[in-house]
Amino acid sequence: MTYGYRSVLLRACGSLLTCGLILTGCSGSGSGSGSEDDGKRPESKGSPGGTTAPPATAPPPTSTPTGLGFTPDPKRAPKNEADAKRLALAVVAGPDSWGSDYVERTPHLSPDGYWPVLGKQCTWETGTRPASVLHSVTAYSEIPAGAGKGALRVSAIVTVHRTETDADWEMAETLEEALRCPDQRLRDGERISGLMSLGSPFGVGGNFTAVDSLREAGTYVNDSVKGEQTYSWYQSRVGQVTVTAVVKGAPGHTAKDTDNAQVQALVRMVERAEDQLEVRS
Repeated sequence: MTYGYRSVLLRACGSLLTCGLILTGCSGSGSGSGSEDDGKRPESKGSPGGTTAPPATAPPPTSTPTGLGFTPDPKRAPKNEADAKRLALAVVAGPDSWGSDYVERTPHLSPDGYWPVLGKQCTWETGTRPASVLHSVTAYSEIPAGAGKGALRVSAIVTVHRTETDADWEMAETLEEALRCPDQRLRDGERISGLMSLGSPFGVGGNFTAVDSLREAGTYVNDSVKGEQTYSWYQSRVGQVTVTAVVKGAPGHTAKDTDNAQVQALVRMVERAEDQLEVRS
């Protein structure tokens, strides 16, 4: 992928991040956590219920891409857990993908088999990874507290499904979670509220980076930190792989800075996923 095309993708993705949730009444999503996760993960069910409001249309960037620019190679698609784990670890965004100020949190990676689910009481709990998922990993990073600013915690998630259809269901289910639970408890002392989400297939709403993308946003409250902060979840699908970048805001960090870091991490994971899956000459 050329530098110029990558710049277009970054601008397009940023456009979706900044304007995609201006509409009200959008469909909800899930993305929480059960242990030390910053975000959430949707459950695997039979089929999503409810409807999704049509996405907003963002102005296209200069030199708008007309396609993803890569062709998946079925021979390179992961077929087992070992292959899926290798791919996930090659794709997931570490602190260097977010920015120079970010460092690894401890622990940095989620344990194998970790899979949070949203319970009936809208509380995120540790569940069992569904059979449709070959492997999933979450990488935790942060900007430590200092210089009058709070600790800014972010996470990146890569989930490798058995099929593209399974990955599609994850995207759909994520959009449904906020409808069921607009207010969710991540863990004791941490919660998110007022969740809204918006889905955008390629070419719609500023999405020029992936087959399908979605954005979730709301308010984040940590009982140990004064005031309310922003919560943002951005997810894209490339073939049978979904990639997610999650930000829980912190005092002293501007939305512009966190949005830029989130876009950068997300787009880099999309590029890495394409590189792992595309046809090579």
